[in-house]
Amino acid sequence: MSSKKTRSKVRPLIESVTPRAAIHGGEVEVRGSGFSDNGTSHARARFGSVDARLVVGGSRHLVIRVPEGATEGALTLINGSAESQPYSCAIGVTIAENLHPVSNPAVDMHGNIFTTRSGSRGEKLPVSVFKIDPNFNVKPFVSDIVNPTGLIFNRNGDLLISGRNNGSIYSVSSRGQVEVYAEGMGVATGLAFDEEENLYVGDRTGTIFKISPDRQIFVFATLEPSISAYHLAMGPDQTLYVTGPTTSSFDCVYGVNPKGEVDIVYRGFGRPQGMVVDAMGDLYLAASHAGRKGILRLRPGVDPEQVVSGPGIVGLNFLPTKEMVVATTNALFRVDTASLLNN
Repeated sequence: MSSKKTRSKVRPLIESVTPRAAIHGGEVEVRGSGFSDNGTSHARARFGSVDARLVVGGSRHLVIRVPEGATEGALTLINGSAESQPYSCAIGVTIAENLHPVSNPAVDMHGNIFTTRSGSRGEKLPVSVFKIDPNFNVKPFVSDIVNPTGLIFNRNGDLLISGRNNGSIYSVSSRGQVEVYAEGMGVATGLAFDEEENLYVGDRTGTIFKISPDRQIFVFATLEPSISAYHLAMGPDQTLYVTGPTTSSFDCVYGVNPKGEVDIVYRGFGRPQGMVVDAMGDLYLAASHAGRKGILRLRPGVDPEQVVSGPGIVGLNFLPTKEMVVATTNALFRVDTASLLNN
């Protein structure tokens, strides 16, 4: 008398996902157990009902790429005989396309998002800045600025915009009326305000300008030139953070104190770009680090932590809901990071 051996059904167990947020094309690392069917085949992965591709497969370790069309963040693994419990991730939802951001989007107090279609050097486009309301309706906002780059709001609710084509800074009212705020800023890119409403402008050829509230202009600091932009962010301690991407994969985040003295905060990023500093002083920036691309969080004395995975990211900002708006070279995504970034 013969008997057949039956396979034991080992259910995949997801213990951790790093990072827990991603946009399409981003890669997440999954650790756990039971990721293969008795060692004969690798698990299949799904975000919601959309199948995802394995970049690296193993019985306890996977790297999974987030597919186009995924909007639901419930990650499940199927090993051929059993399915894991869903593991909650945050997958970015596209809110606007056919854009050309080159830095952070700006967000006003009402939750409206402003972003650019910047274009190539000297290219004048029919609409250069768009407004996206809290319901994610996209509307034209500004059409008269060539190569808009940096965006930031002042205390009065006016939108300041740098134009890298002619080195001018523009002020735009809530109704879209444009006036020149300052001129002669070189290849003007990043913008930041300090607590006294001094405006800092990054000229990618190597200068940080300081413009006082009465619009007097000073040279605040000098750094190495950048191939694309100087991105600026002001910390709560009034440290001005600066990134200037070069051809190196070992670029720096600089910190400039109120006296204009420059220090290196961290060295080792690939193409660091747009940055935001939260109320706790944590710095979030678009960059790559140790082979991982996306949004990284930099805290004092701690190695950079990837919090959102994704390719082609140039900037970010936070909505009043604490959700993150992520800008790539042609689109904006909303990522529900509010519950993920509290620790």
